[in-house]
Amino acid sequence: MSLPIYKVALPTPLPRLFDYIAENHAADKAVIGCRVEVPFGRQKLIGCIIDVTDHSDIPASKLRSVNRRIDADSVISSDILELLKWSARYYHHPIGEVFATALPVKLRQGASPDGAGIRYWLPSEGADPESLSARAVSQRSLLGLLLKHPEGIDEESLDSEHEKWRYAIRELDKKGLVHSIERPCWETKPHETAVSTPHQLNAAQQETVDEISISLDKPERFLLHGVTGSGKTEVYLEVIEQVIARGRQVLVLVPEIGLTPQLVQRFRDRLAQPIALLHSNLNDSERLCSWAMARSGAARVVIGTRSAIFTPLPEPGLIIIDEEHDASFKQQEGFRYHARDLAVMRAQSLGVPIIMGSATPSLESLARCRAGAYQHLKLDYRAGAGTTPTLNLIDMRRIPHNQGLSETLVKTMHKQLSEDGQILLFLNRRGFAPTLLCEDCGWIAQCSRCDARMTWHEGKRLLRCHHCGAEQPRPHSCPECTSENLYLLGEGTERIEQELEQQFPDVPLERFDRDSVRRKGSLESRLARVQSGESRIIIGTQMLAKGHDFPGVTLVGILDSDQGLFSADFRAAERMAQLITQVAGRAGRGSRRGEVMIQTHHPEHPLLQALIHKGFEAFSEELLSERQAAGLPPYAHIALLRVEAQKREVPPAFIEHTMRNLGQTEEVIMLGPVPALMERRAGRYRYQLLLSAEARPPLHRLLKRLTDQLGIDPETRKVRWSLDVDPIDLY
Repeated sequence: MSLPIYKVALPTPLPRLFDYIAENHAADKAVIGCRVEVPFGRQKLIGCIIDVTDHSDIPASKLRSVNRRIDADSVISSDILELLKWSARYYHHPIGEVFATALPVKLRQGASPDGAGIRYWLPSEGADPESLSARAVSQRSLLGLLLKHPEGIDEESLDSEHEKWRYAIRELDKKGLVHSIERPCWETKPHETAVSTPHQLNAAQQETVDEISISLDKPERFLLHGVTGSGKTEVYLEVIEQVIARGRQVLVLVPEIGLTPQLVQRFRDRLAQPIALLHSNLNDSERLCSWAMARSGAARVVIGTRSAIFTPLPEPGLIIIDEEHDASFKQQEGFRYHARDLAVMRAQSLGVPIIMGSATPSLESLARCRAGAYQHLKLDYRAGAGTTPTLNLIDMRRIPHNQGLSETLVKTMHKQLSEDGQILLFLNRRGFAPTLLCEDCGWIAQCSRCDARMTWHEGKRLLRCHHCGAEQPRPHSCPECTSENLYLLGEGTERIEQELEQQFPDVPLERFDRDSVRRKGSLESRLARVQSGESRIIIGTQMLAKGHDFPGVTLVGILDSDQGLFSADFRAAERMAQLITQVAGRAGRGSRRGEVMIQTHHPEHPLLQALIHKGFEAFSEELLSERQAAGLPPYAHIALLRVEAQKREVPPAFIEHTMRNLGQTEEVIMLGPVPALMERRAGRYRYQLLLSAEARPPLHRLLKRLTDQLGIDPETRKVRWSLDVDPIDLY
């Protein structure tokens, strides 16, 4: 009798399963989805059992045995198992890396799937700050904070409450003045009663809720197309309450952690339910704890970013994709999946409805509505007292301006502030200035490893490349002509912040960009100051453009709308329209009418004119017609082979070699090799091959041949290559 054989998915770049002899004779299909530790070369790896068989193509004498089986029961549910296998086939990615993506880091390291809980710090009995030295300022303040919370404070909250708590807590612990305990993560925020009551829905919202409610037992697909401020979140909450009342769970995906704090607070205020959070700001223990909370069914609502699509749900009832158009749902490295598309697949396999909400839906989703694959639900008007803001173009060629702020915009800001308004300024460019220029010879500070300019960061006093991360000090003189006449050209959020502090010295302001909210808890505290009205001026990048509800904002200024007007990427017009519409939607969401001022050097540009005068819906319909005529997505299916090497001639030669091996096909168009829009990045030259077909089957047949060929081609040793199915950019 032959021994059972496990087929194991291991986290390696090899696109296959690995066969191992089971550790006992009784292995059966029940072990599928369990983790095992196996020998792999000289290493020990943890993988997942995908199948059990009694046959292997490898001689039995060469098979190795499993070291140990980690789980008694499967940690990957059957629906996720099938989703991952489908994903590996669709995205043509190694199955072991696909499975690794679905598991929290701690599980990949062999930890228990039950989670370890969250640590809380409490003051010891009789602890007194006055017993500490007056010089121990941090310890005294931390102990005072803990004494105000005798039930304890979790470490995540301490990050936002006390800047130097880690060193101070160690010293207090040594002195016996504090101690720690662990509690399950779902007990960290008890939810006994809801804080807020449901809003009275308007007629459009109620009609939308009713339409969705009759399909709660069906795998129906809804595109909820609601203008900014139309109350999409209230629709979500109404439907979620119905799903929870049926004893089911809800998965809510958001594009970025920037949206998480405000959305989570609304959900917690409304729902008397524990909520599991899954996003990149959690440490590995917190992430495992939230995953275990969802898997156990303790969390009735799971809110997370992209990778949360793989969260286990024993009692699934609904999936929601908020801001479904957002590019953040597409993974851009490694396993290049699109969470929205996988969510549609998962909802279908689970037999539950999915709601995809946006004020600016993707052209892919709108095309599916046209084809009848999605139900198109619309909310055309703002809820409550909110009104649609007025949009005005400011011609920067004819109006005086200083440091990126036009005279017209500054005057309007003074007027709005005098009337107790709140102002949001949008500039999708962080740092102080994007260019350091020699005014005598024209030299520009370029990254030595990328085809990109170095950005000056005033706070760090460094030139930094935003593509490879390279940093260098600012030169005292021009390296070309030795002139000291160096000029910082252009504006980033730091420079705008500095100018605003000079023009509005007594007005509190907040800056939101990747640099300013890097520290844990910083984003939440800044958002709280904006919500309270304490901060009157807000300046930030695209993290402010999505989903935030700032009812006090009466003026939005878009400081540079021209970045997307002349891009070589065919999606640039769509993204520009989405971004402008989303940012503009932050104005006038309260009782006062909002105003939007858009600064541009090209006010006559037809894309801007169409968006301003026709609105996003008409604009997107025109784009869809253009895409259909040009044979571009969503009316074609594309994949992108990216190739890079240290020598410029190697990638195009490799792509030409690959094309010759593939041969010509009438069903799939091959365009390339062409240099990437940024040819050199991080010291490597990058070229691309674009594959396009009218139908998916012939494209995927060719991609299967392509990946099989690349897997055995010795020429691949000369390059790095990646395959991106359904790419969202050509960068």
